[in-house]
Amino acid sequence: MKHRRINMDFNDSTEINISPMIDMVFILLIFFIVTTVFIDEHGLDVDVPQPANITKFDNEIMQITVTDSSQVMYEGRNIGLQGIRSIVRQIMHKEKIPLLIGVESRSTAGLLVKVMDEAKLAGVESISINHASSK
Repeated sequence: MKHRRINMDFNDSTEINISPMIDMVFILLIFFIVTTVFIDEHGLDVDVPQPANITKFDNEIMQITVTDSSQVMYEGRNIGLQGIRSIVRQIMHKEKIPLLIGVESRSTAGLLVKVMDEAKLAGVESISINHASSK
């Protein structure tokens, strides 16, 4: 078998034509854009009920307020964390009523939990939490 000798001219430049590849990329891009389903995700709409007027329930509940300045208030006076047990025990001795804790916007969650713990240790069975407006 004879070997054929191929004469190549080394001065010829070889080029890679990328225009068909670019065309394919654009076709794929158009395909994915057309076939993509755009899902418009929404968060949950929460309908927060307005709090009931506390004055009509004064005889049926006990209310403690946790203020922005980390004070624990009962009937307009600062009782602190130490005063919760004694006041709650006095009221619960007469009648088992629920406790409503009014919490102002900038009060700390840690203080709220401590108030709830003190109330539970004093014998409260039902605790509700309400947003109290700052005065």
